[in-house]
Amino acid sequence: MAEEQGEEYLFKIVLIGDSAVGKSNLLSRFARNEFDPTSKATIGVEFQTQVVDIDGKEIKAQIWDTAGQERFRAVTSAYYRGAVGALVVYDITRKTTFDSVKRWLDELSTHCDTTVARMLVGNKCDLENIRDVSVDEAKSFAEEEGLFFIETSALESTNVQSAFETVIKDIYNNISRKILNSDSYKAELSVNRVSLVKDGTEKQNKFNLSCCAR
Repeated sequence: MAEEQGEEYLFKIVLIGDSAVGKSNLLSRFARNEFDPTSKATIGVEFQTQVVDIDGKEIKAQIWDTAGQERFRAVTSAYYRGAVGALVVYDITRKTTFDSVKRWLDELSTHCDTTVARMLVGNKCDLENIRDVSVDEAKSFAEEEGLFFIETSALESTNVQSAFETVIKDIYNNISRKILNSDSYKAELSVNRVSLVKDGTEKQNKFNLSCCAR
């Protein structure tokens, strides 16, 4: 979902990843600057809208928190539709959540028919002492898959703003390029039409002059 109304844009972004990696707290930290240490697993899907200023334009990011538990996957799959951005989150202290990232990316590709700005997010970087996924391993995977990569801490508010804003800015830049290319194409067509009309008029005038000369 990406809508342009004058200077306004609305982008749908999904948060995906295994259960308990911290998706809900990343969203609450970004949207309300809050952290809930007793946060429970999300039931179903919920979303929040956050307004961000990019290049002087008002961007509304509608961020969907998609439940990571397997039993809810069938319910949440419909919510990928229309997404133009995704944060794929894993817990740096649980290797199994990193191993699941490829499956989440495949699911994203299956349900999204547009180019999606994708960010790999290693959450809970405040727990460095029990890290189970190295930065180099995650960075290498992100490069192979063509993803942005960042490590965050929803607890300490580390890089949370940057993670969301990087995705939002990339979506905005992609759409701006499409609009620019579209406008350039229209302008080119317009010039060609003018040229064709002018050439046609000149040829007709020459024909008329030739007829008059006879």
